[in-house]
Amino acid sequence: MIGVGVLVLAAACGSSDPSPSTTTSRPTPSAAATSAAPTPSAGSTTVWLCRPDDAADPCHTGTSATVVSADGTKQVQPAARADPGIDCFYVYPTVSRDHGLNSDLSIDPEERVVAVAQASRFSSVCRVYAPMYRQLTTSALGGSDGKVTPAAALTAYLSVEHAWEDYLAHDNDGRGVVLIGHSQGAFLLDALIKRVIDTDPAQRRLLVSALLLGGNVRVPDGKEVGGDFQHVPACTAPTQTGCVVAYSTYQGDPPKDAYFGRTDTSVAAVLGLDTGSGAGEQVLCTNPGALGGGSAPLDTYLPTTGSFGLLGAIAGLPQAATPWVAYPGRYRAQCEQKDGASWLDVTPANDARPLLQAYLEPQWGLHLYDVNIALGNLVQLVGTEAHAYHR
Repeated sequence: MIGVGVLVLAAACGSSDPSPSTTTSRPTPSAAATSAAPTPSAGSTTVWLCRPDDAADPCHTGTSATVVSADGTKQVQPAARADPGIDCFYVYPTVSRDHGLNSDLSIDPEERVVAVAQASRFSSVCRVYAPMYRQLTTSALGGSDGKVTPAAALTAYLSVEHAWEDYLAHDNDGRGVVLIGHSQGAFLLDALIKRVIDTDPAQRRLLVSALLLGGNVRVPDGKEVGGDFQHVPACTAPTQTGCVVAYSTYQGDPPKDAYFGRTDTSVAAVLGLDTGSGAGEQVLCTNPGALGGGSAPLDTYLPTTGSFGLLGAIAGLPQAATPWVAYPGRYRAQCEQKDGASWLDVTPANDARPLLQAYLEPQWGLHLYDVNIALGNLVQLVGTEAHAYHR
């Protein structure tokens, strides 16, 4: 049974003192939440987890990495910083341990750590904005606080929509934008594109791409556009813009009751965002290493500082003086379609470097690692798209 625990990203880390969730109306930052966030632009009402003018921005941390090759040799990859003139708008996955169905807007360790692990490397190719939002909490989706209600699901979505509108009004200044989301973040950005961006030509012109990972983006069978979005197609080349990259990662065939990669798995319904039957549709898979199709190596990057939940428990993860360890080519990937499922199928190379461990039930696959398993490919892709967008 899928149940309400499907979207819990088991990457919540550390310990914090949960605070009660507030009402389910459109969110307004509390005094405590505002004091924990960088100073917003004049007129902004969003509490920002990440924004480029904040000195303590967790999305703008060290990016140097110890690169471990297949033969075990190591070399240090220095940090890279650039501003090619685009922004990234990042919506984090389910990490909040707040009580109640919706999180509050206070910035807790969980949000900071996941932003470092998933979003900070993108700061080398874009200015990263990440709003705090009233997400459905880990307890709402899999704990003791009860079943997700339509009001709670709407609260989560509207807080992301509000932050997007706020960003456009106060910070965008006509720059191109890459949307980045994982798990709950990907589902909410899918809804934002469908309801707001896809129907607005002016906003579509700002869309460099959308990276919607572990979020079951739907397209008609055999098609690259339609389904969830009528004007935003799948990315099929690195220089293409205004397109979407979407996949869920499994090593081998997903089970019949897989939580991702199947339109008959009503994951989005948990968030109150599933508006179709899935008939005649498939879940989109775009290989970040080979957008045009086929097999390609993935560049895996994992943080070495802090504790990113289960990512910190990877067997044999070496100690390193750098904030990142990279395993280029540890996995090869290609999109597969079989028995009603479509997914990014990953196969490990035959070497001694550590493997990502599937700690959760088989229905999850490698959902925990959807971002990090191909983080190097995704960052490189955004850099390429940024230059293409300005040509």
